[in-house]
Amino acid sequence: METLPPPSMNLCFVSEQTQLPYKKFAEWKFKLFKVRSIEKPLPDGSHLANNNKGKVAASLDQVIEEKTDMVALSHSPFETDTELNKSIQTIDKGAFHVSQREAETHQENLQHLCRICGGSFKTDPYKRSHPVHGPIDDDMKALLRKKEKKATSWPDLLAKVLKIDVKGDIDTIHPTKFCHQCWTVIQKKLSNSPYEIFFPKKGPMEWQPHSTSCDVCGTSPRGVKRKKQVLNPQLNKKMRMMAGRARKIRQIRNTKQVNQKSLMKKIASCKKIHLSTKILAVDYPSDFVKSISCQICEHILADPVETTCKHLFCRACILKCLKALGSYCPACRYPCFPTDLVSPVKSFLSIMNSLPVICPVKDCQEEICLGKYCHHLSIHKEIKDKEGYVCINKGGRPRQHLLSLTRRAQKHRLRELKLQVKAFAEKEEGGDVKSVCLTLFLLALRARNEHRQADELEAIMQGKGSGLHPAVCLAIRVNTFLSCSQYHKMYRTVKAVTGRQIFQPLHALRTAEKALLPGYHQFEWKPPLKNVSSNTEVGIIDGLSGIQHLVDDYPVDTIAKRFRYDAALASALMDMEEDILEGLKRQDLDDYFKGPFTVVIKESCDGMGDVSEKHGCGPAVPEKAVRFSFTLMTISVTHGNASIRVFEECKPNSELCCKPLCLMLADESDHETLTAILSPLVAEREAMKDSVLILDMAGIPRTFKFIFRGTGYDEKLVREVEGLEASGSTYICTLCDATRLEASQNLILHSITRSHAENLERYELWRTNPYHETVDELRDRVKGVSAKPFIETVPSIDALHCDIGNAAEFYKIFQFEIGEVYKNTDASKEERRRWQSTLDKHLRKKMNLKPMTRMNGNFARKLMTKETVEAVCELIKSEERHEALRELMDLYLKMKPVWRSSCPTKECPELVCQYSFNSQRFAELLATKFRYRYAGKITNYFHKTLAHVPEIIERDGSIGAWASEGNESGNKLFRRFRKMNARQSKFYEMEDVLKHHWLYTSKHLQKFMNAHNTLKSQGFTISPEEGGGDFITLDESLEIPDSMEF
Repeated sequence: METLPPPSMNLCFVSEQTQLPYKKFAEWKFKLFKVRSIEKPLPDGSHLANNNKGKVAASLDQVIEEKTDMVALSHSPFETDTELNKSIQTIDKGAFHVSQREAETHQENLQHLCRICGGSFKTDPYKRSHPVHGPIDDDMKALLRKKEKKATSWPDLLAKVLKIDVKGDIDTIHPTKFCHQCWTVIQKKLSNSPYEIFFPKKGPMEWQPHSTSCDVCGTSPRGVKRKKQVLNPQLNKKMRMMAGRARKIRQIRNTKQVNQKSLMKKIASCKKIHLSTKILAVDYPSDFVKSISCQICEHILADPVETTCKHLFCRACILKCLKALGSYCPACRYPCFPTDLVSPVKSFLSIMNSLPVICPVKDCQEEICLGKYCHHLSIHKEIKDKEGYVCINKGGRPRQHLLSLTRRAQKHRLRELKLQVKAFAEKEEGGDVKSVCLTLFLLALRARNEHRQADELEAIMQGKGSGLHPAVCLAIRVNTFLSCSQYHKMYRTVKAVTGRQIFQPLHALRTAEKALLPGYHQFEWKPPLKNVSSNTEVGIIDGLSGIQHLVDDYPVDTIAKRFRYDAALASALMDMEEDILEGLKRQDLDDYFKGPFTVVIKESCDGMGDVSEKHGCGPAVPEKAVRFSFTLMTISVTHGNASIRVFEECKPNSELCCKPLCLMLADESDHETLTAILSPLVAEREAMKDSVLILDMAGIPRTFKFIFRGTGYDEKLVREVEGLEASGSTYICTLCDATRLEASQNLILHSITRSHAENLERYELWRTNPYHETVDELRDRVKGVSAKPFIETVPSIDALHCDIGNAAEFYKIFQFEIGEVYKNTDASKEERRRWQSTLDKHLRKKMNLKPMTRMNGNFARKLMTKETVEAVCELIKSEERHEALRELMDLYLKMKPVWRSSCPTKECPELVCQYSFNSQRFAELLATKFRYRYAGKITNYFHKTLAHVPEIIERDGSIGAWASEGNESGNKLFRRFRKMNARQSKFYEMEDVLKHHWLYTSKHLQKFMNAHNTLKSQGFTISPEEGGGDFITLDESLEIPDSMEF
């Protein structure tokens, strides 16, 4: 194999084509004679000499300049060998060769200039530069990985991005580095982002060889015309010297080629490892043998790899040569790096493995395939190793057992075995001695039928351990609400009883929970979010950043903790990675589908009431808390012209899917504090609407778009965040502009007219009063808007609070029917209290309903039944009122599933069709039979139930799925987590509550917990033999905390 010198070698090293054979000496002599005749001076008095003297000199100068440019500007110093040979014969050496000192100075000056723009590195205060022929740095690799582009070296990247070919650069002409400003231009071009950095010229810098007027060295004075060089009259003597020097160069070059080839073989030193081509069983053509042999060691390819220039080498040989000789291909000197090496195509490998070879072992000569050669050779080794290792006792005391020796003696006895294992590991397993020793120990245990210890060792080698997975332990701790001290006590007790570490220590749990909390996964927004940091490693942050710390206005007792909205969404999506991939498979889509995925999010916010916990001495101080949370409802993707849903939350109102985003100890009625804490969340949400999330999922960057729907608010909070008047206002509805009187006169025919944008416009009218109206006129114009709306909500009905409000109204109707208010509307307060007491006693006796000071969801569900109506009818004498109550309750129970079900068109399609008729009949009963209660007035939830349900169902498809029930269910979790993480500082207590509440909603932990419960149901126990005689079931291990004094 012929190897070529690197491009940086001197141009004097010419190729073999310049070596003219002896038979062409006549032609060579003729050329010398021709040149000699040209340089012969004519007589001074000759007319021809005077006329043609300048022409000949000019023509010779032109020939000299053309030859010099052609030789110096060629990409390869060996392309124009014939032309170079001619120029050596006809041109003086001083015409195109500069002195060695000037060349070195010129090359040194080039090292301070940029290859692309020509700028100096001295202008950069940090002196940053990048190699033109080096590997790509880590920052650019990360950017290419995100853009799904492949490039490992700067020459390829510069050719793709800037259209500059630097592969043929010569060190004496071109700089070998480029500046950081050009690096920034490449980065901006790859990321497709706007930039304000341009090249100083229209295109990249064009580099010329060194000359007397070189701009790089600055040797030529500017503005002074250079004189032409005078020809040397003794050119024939110079040519003889040049011919002798060319002869010496040929000799040096031939020896250098041989030396370099042998040097590469010495570097590889693979004679004892790789197979020679002489063992091939078939006499293949030389070209085929060359194609299957390494171009360094000339042996058969072993673990072949392919470079970017399509040359094949043994992996070990090329790696050693690249490390020793530099990052160039040994065959063609093309820039090559270890990261560029790839495996050949499978068809080539199959051909290689099917080649017949002859076993080189003595007395074997068996013909086998190359792919089975290693197995065949191992048979010879086993036969040879059967001789065994015979211990020789050189006398003295009896040989002691290995385990009874000291550590130093053990090392001395096992020294040879250790060296053999180390050599095997370096050759076959990449130097992993530990894995080789563990595998030997595992095989020894299996051979002696000690399978229990072998299973434990195999579990440790696979990283599973002998106990529960840390994620399982974390799920157990979070779902059983164990504090740190409680879990640690259980961990120590189980370990002491069983003798094994079944549960993982606390530090292992803290490591496992980091991957589940926001701020762990890397992501990117395109375009970047406005006014939001690009840092992704953001965990729990303070929620009071929006409040000005003034003495009078700052709420002292307010503590707020939250996640950043975009980091929380990225963590929630990564938690659902398995569900998304399963949805793609279920819909017959590829696993590598990149999107964009459309994610619909339900936002919820509600006050939790009094959550005070007494810590230490003194009375309990009332504390109110507010939680802002979100739920991933659906994830869909557009495939073709259809939208395919790959994920849908099956239990949208469960506390297990309602992820907390912000917790604050504040009153929901405090508009200023609520605005200050939630405004950053709102700003992040608005920024995410116009951007796309890029998240690596299953090793593939996928894009996600988000649709936010603020439907999980009760009426009180909707009026607070949308700037409306309280629920006792004249304007009864948060969906339309109807007043209470209009709603009572027309119970059915209303449509949704309010929106967030319209509320903002009305607030501006309320604030500026451009028409100079009175308070009543202005209030009538803005339809009840009295404060600035700061959270966008979707006009909808909260199904949970709708049930509670309607149940409270039925509770009033039952009381009035007992007191026969339809006959006498004037009743005193004492009589009304007596009716309520009678109703409570009867319901407790018949329905087991305990009296409630405030209506809740459980009481409402039990109250709104036909059995309750029958029990109430026992206290009413009139049969006519019985029928009215029964019909009213029957109509209500037919309408309720429409707004309570998650998908009414699938679960109760008949009731959806009958809803208009039922609501019309319900309104007629209220206007006739129960006129005493609803003459000129109507409750908020009765109005929404009768007037707006069909329109919302037609728009959203469901009301119950978008309710705030999941956020309400989290109230009890807040109290339990607060008790679990009780600390002296409420500041850190809120962090722990928010963290554990997030982990409680993790689908990853829920799957571990479900698997653990399945094992419990199957009676999974720990063997008494494994525990050293004592044993404990997994159920008992979980019951240990209950028996402790917590």
